[in-house]
Amino acid sequence: MHHDTSTLSWSDGDTPHSAAWRSVAGLPPPRRVVLADDTLPADRAYKLACEGTGLLWQGDFQNARHLLQALQRRIDKRRPRSPAPVADAGAAFHAHRQAQGQRARILGMVLIPFDAGHVCPLRRAPDVQAACAAVFGAGDERGVMPLRDLLGLIGAHEWRKKGVPLTAVGGRIHAHHGVFSPVRGEYVDLVAQAPLPAPGPAFDIGTGTGVLAAVLARRGVQPIVATDLSAQALACAQDNLSRLGLAQQVTLQQADLFPAGRATLVVCNPPWLPAKPTSPLEHAVYDPDSRMLRGFLSGLRDHLTEDGEGWLILSDLAEHLGLRSRESLLQWIAEAGLVVAGRLDARPVHPKASDPTDPLHRARAREVTSLWRLRAAPAA
Repeated sequence: MHHDTSTLSWSDGDTPHSAAWRSVAGLPPPRRVVLADDTLPADRAYKLACEGTGLLWQGDFQNARHLLQALQRRIDKRRPRSPAPVADAGAAFHAHRQAQGQRARILGMVLIPFDAGHVCPLRRAPDVQAACAAVFGAGDERGVMPLRDLLGLIGAHEWRKKGVPLTAVGGRIHAHHGVFSPVRGEYVDLVAQAPLPAPGPAFDIGTGTGVLAAVLARRGVQPIVATDLSAQALACAQDNLSRLGLAQQVTLQQADLFPAGRATLVVCNPPWLPAKPTSPLEHAVYDPDSRMLRGFLSGLRDHLTEDGEGWLILSDLAEHLGLRSRESLLQWIAEAGLVVAGRLDARPVHPKASDPTDPLHRARAREVTSLWRLRAAPAA
């Protein structure tokens, strides 16, 4: 994953300073930076952050966390309380994305300094060396990072250690930072339950954590080739498959979509929403112009054996948000020389699906995740 590693500059009185800028979210360094500590009132901090001024923290680490929470409360006070009507779902989505971006920019203005080796010099600062090293490497120089990014790193590091238990793989999946975690288990269960085509090799396209390759391996499918463009994702998949004792059944390959050859089963769970990611972390959720979805469909027929099947795992949330129509999806399937052999559906059980305060609640409440079983259309 790309991380912004430019330089942040500031002054302490007449003395100029600089340090490496570290942004997991890909945000550029603020052009103006002031030193801040426990004496800074939250209202003043909010005004400076809204103006794009970075607040380089010099005080107590826990008080920096309290300040971040105070900024969040001020942002939330300005957010509309009620979701938009269904007819305005698309407008609500774009407004929600815009608000998310603005929120990230404001909260990203609280900055934390680091000495070499990812050691934070602030009072009551936690030991974050392992969490930072997992993402940024050794950290041989001084650095500055948004506190919001740092807290995300700490949380991700704990999730990585703990893992997500999944019955379908007979163990836990440990997501590395920046690799989408399979917290939404319904799509995993669909792959575990769908009827397998004839025995033969399988491809897992865009493997991420390796979870779907692991499900197929547990079901006795072999050999399996799992691809991903991200070296970070492939390292994560290798770690998980090794932990589960499945590394011998799965070959990992860096590729844009398909490996060479044909398979009896080709599985793909592309990003579900056709929108532009605003940070590197969002690439698992947002697929600009449905690039990966359309690429998978258009190339699938040429990578299936005669009796093979392609499994497309896709949420219809984009349809409820007015970002993609069911007619467009069916047209892309037909244009790719494919037919639908069957479909399995599942309702999501994640918390947002039943949260009426979520700005996109009306669309999420109607969401269905489907496994589309696709085959090559018979010759005319």
